[in-house]
Amino acid sequence: MSDTEYDTDTTLRTEAGDNDALRILLIEDNPGDARLIEEMLGDSAELAQRVNADESAAQTPDITRETRLEDGLDVLRDEQTDIVLLDLNLPDSTGIETLELVHEQTGATPIVVLTGVRDQQIGVQAIQQGAEDFLVKDEVTSELLVRTIYHAIERARQQRERQRQREQLETYNRLNRIAHDITHAVITTETRTELEQRVCDRLVDDDAYRFAWIGEVNPGSDRVVPKAMAGIGEDYAQEIEVTVDEDEPTGQGPSGTAIRTESVQVMNDIHTNPAFEPWHEQAAERGYQSSAAIPIVHEDLVYGVLNIYSEQPRAFTDPETTVFARMGDVIAHAITAIERRDALVSDAVVELEFQASDIARPLTSLTETESCRIEIGQLVHGDESLLTYGTGYDIDPERFESAVTETDGIDDVRLLATRRDEFEFELVTSTAMSMFETIATHGGRVESVTIADGEFRFVIELPRGRDTRQMIELIANDRDDVTHLAQRTTDRSGREGVASISVLKEELTEKQKAALETAFYAGYFDWPRGSTGEEIAERLGIAPATFNQHLRTAERKFFESVLGE
Repeated sequence: MSDTEYDTDTTLRTEAGDNDALRILLIEDNPGDARLIEEMLGDSAELAQRVNADESAAQTPDITRETRLEDGLDVLRDEQTDIVLLDLNLPDSTGIETLELVHEQTGATPIVVLTGVRDQQIGVQAIQQGAEDFLVKDEVTSELLVRTIYHAIERARQQRERQRQREQLETYNRLNRIAHDITHAVITTETRTELEQRVCDRLVDDDAYRFAWIGEVNPGSDRVVPKAMAGIGEDYAQEIEVTVDEDEPTGQGPSGTAIRTESVQVMNDIHTNPAFEPWHEQAAERGYQSSAAIPIVHEDLVYGVLNIYSEQPRAFTDPETTVFARMGDVIAHAITAIERRDALVSDAVVELEFQASDIARPLTSLTETESCRIEIGQLVHGDESLLTYGTGYDIDPERFESAVTETDGIDDVRLLATRRDEFEFELVTSTAMSMFETIATHGGRVESVTIADGEFRFVIELPRGRDTRQMIELIANDRDDVTHLAQRTTDRSGREGVASISVLKEELTEKQKAALETAFYAGYFDWPRGSTGEEIAERLGIAPATFNQHLRTAERKFFESVLGE
């Protein structure tokens, strides 16, 4: 949605491709001189053709004549004008001051001064003061008039183009300096919070931009919440509501669109753009005229969006958009590096807790009526089923088995060990396979499942730096009965050794890992054994000899990692 068309109040309609007639303002109080000018232009079809080759040959200029300077200035304020033909000696103004007043009003609109024979020196002075050219009235011919007007318009156009290029180059150089400083900040910052704040601070330094803020999608919702901000109007990001829901007005603006499309979004006139309507009032109060939203994305991780606001309309051009896109990539790579580094030196992980209303209803009902608790601590993926191992507390094993039998999707149950107030069990199920496979595919691990007080809850563990919003959305898309309850960061130190993690995740094949985990949780290593090799092989859908081969290979790799070569 990048809009890079150059705009100025004085841009000629012929430059914009408008096929309306050329608009000429003639400020001349002498009726005879004015009539002569009008007749010359009225009889000439050449001017329109020279100014714009697309104009119809029969189209003549639209001439507005005023006899007083005051009335001419009113026209310039209210109507678009392509060129001014100005007599310096008017009833209400004389001399160079007349030119100065018109030039102040017109800005970049070209002015051709009309002089008498004795005022040629004033004409030269007028050019020095900003007029494009001057004409001596008694020497004007139709050809000279057309040529002078055309050259004046063309010179003014070229001057505007050079000015636009200079300003664009200055802006581009300034933005490159900002990008260089942000890259330096990437190298020197230690935390994501510090990096994001330094990015915002640098963008508003030297009045480069009016306001900048970085937001991320709040886990469990579609709302974009601010994390860092700097500039004029820091309460703006707190006051407005921004989402990523494309069906809502608050999600159709630049921020939500940038996150969904993962591309830079530019609005060069936010007050006329309907997509920005939810925030028009707040933006106007703070003087924002245009905005850019830069997604911060690395691979499949959406870290958030960088929003920048300018007090100038059309402040963001294609070259800037290119720099902004690179800037977003640099920030995203830096955040990835920071979080990967933190993950290596930290035992912290992110936990997402969910509640499911339609999974294992007979078991959830049992915990509500019997005040008991069922915990599942391990899930092992077989070829066509999911093996789950857990413990039942304060519940009669027969009541448990009866409830399991009534539960859809559980194919088999086996009690492994029974003690006074608890027992261990194994369940074979295929119902939850889809959801738990989705979790595992996207880097998650089901850390625990708890059925108590009539509720089925499960906790997913993710490495720090993973996109929690994406995981929440994936689970919601897989099952509409699942509700996200909480997100927290926890310390995993002491739960698993480094060597154990390494061999299980990097050294074992999926089949070796499944054989080792199933044997352990099914009591194969207990004495007396809770399960035989034949029973475990049957659970895994493989031959006993194959199970034995997988198990021996996994044992050897595991002991090598623990005991050394």
